[in-house]
Amino acid sequence: MKPKEKSKTERKSRLQLLHQYYSYTGFYNFVGKSVLKALPYIIIAIAAIYIVNHFFNINEALVKITQILPVYGVLLFFFISETLLGLVPPEIFIAWSGKLHNPWLYLSILAMLSYAGGLVSYYIGDFITKIPRVHNYLQNKMEKQLKNSKKWGGFLIVVGALLPLPFSISCMAAGIINFPFKNVVIYGSLRLLRFAIYGLVIFNVV
Repeated sequence: MKPKEKSKTERKSRLQLLHQYYSYTGFYNFVGKSVLKALPYIIIAIAAIYIVNHFFNINEALVKITQILPVYGVLLFFFISETLLGLVPPEIFIAWSGKLHNPWLYLSILAMLSYAGGLVSYYIGDFITKIPRVHNYLQNKMEKQLKNSKKWGGFLIVVGALLPLPFSISCMAAGIINFPFKNVVIYGSLRLLRFAIYGLVIFNVV
């Protein structure tokens, strides 16, 4: 019994140490402030989508696009969407791939396109920082925020890759804060896992 109790104590102490590390390094503070800053934009975006959807069914329009366009057209449309802000829900395209003759092949293509779109978005973000006005603003007004963002950039990419949030925006933000590209490649690969999980769920429903 004693060894088990000791291992539990050790495990608990490790969690406490991890919590202390996150507290001391400002991780919780950074996440909290980031969420609060993003909240107004999220609310505005949701409100805009709701208003547009009230007069014009967005989901039906997207489904019709997948029905009208040829396969390569749908894939191109999806890649553009995943590169430019990624606001179109990928679940619609996953459901579309489930109706094709080789669903897992097309799901794999969608996953790779989404992943590639995020990497392209990183360079779009990097390009934005080359604009003199933006560069000066980031250096003079956002120096502290950029320092914290670089420290937790990996968390930003993981959240965008796995959760139902635009992966493109996470990668673009990583490019803006000059987060190492090789780390974006590594953390961003979790995007492939998300598509695999969603495929297992959606293919069993469709």
